Amino acid sequence: MSELLTLEQHGQVSVLTLNNGENRWTTTMVRELEKALDEVQATEGPHALVTASSDQKFFSNGLDLDWITSKGEHPGGDRRVFGDEAMKVFSRLITFPMPTIAAVNGHAFGAGFMWALCHDQRVMRRDRGMMCANEIEIGVPIPEPELALFHHKLPRHAFYETVQFAKRWTGEEAFASGFVQELADVDEVTERAIHRAGEVAGLGANRKLFGWQKEHIWGAEAAINRSDGPAHMLANNADYPHPPRNP
Repeated sequence: MSELLTLEQHGQVSVLTLNNGENRWTTTMVRELEKALDEVQATEGPHALVTASSDQKFFSNGLDLDWITSKGEHPGGDRRVFGDEAMKVFSRLITFPMPTIAAVNGHAFGAGFMWALCHDQRVMRRDRGMMCANEIEIGVPIPEPELALFHHKLPRHAFYETVQFAKRWTGEEAFASGFVQELADVDEVTERAIHRAGEVAGLGANRKLFGWQKEHIWGAEAAINRSDGPAHMLANNADYPHPPRNP
């Protein structure tokens, strides 16, 4: 699709490969990701998405600091809109209406870690590579929407270690903590992610239902955020949102 990423089809699985070295985040990269997601979402029938990287050392090394601190014209695009546009693409992926799997074959720091967590599942390299939210180390506060993402996607003990102490999670540690679903050797990470995606691609056939359920897990009407207890909700089932019905 561009020099920043490629999009290929493997049967019922779209493989979106970040293709720019450390795959650092800029406005230009965000907009290319939006275009790729548009193309994947336009597919029909059973389908799933895998995101990978062509660099064996980096899945994504976070924000492009050279770009964001530079002046004048830059291939990275408009710096002023980056925050809002990046948050929107993270939100889109976390509620994407088909199964999504990240093939984390190397380091995933900052925005790269967030991108990995926005997928439904993660396959990570066994021997090298770490995931880390290192904002506090470089003197940058983590905005509340990002804290919410980490809070809902990580086990409680892992959440605090991640956001307050910038813990670097190895594949083995992330797998043991439960936010990586499978470990693989470096030359098998993407292959294993594609295999897992193929196994669940059928769930993507009903995009309306699959997307609705994600929205009600992670979105504005998220059941996990309600103050009502489950007993009350079950007894008053008619008062709460219901999924779309098949015609």
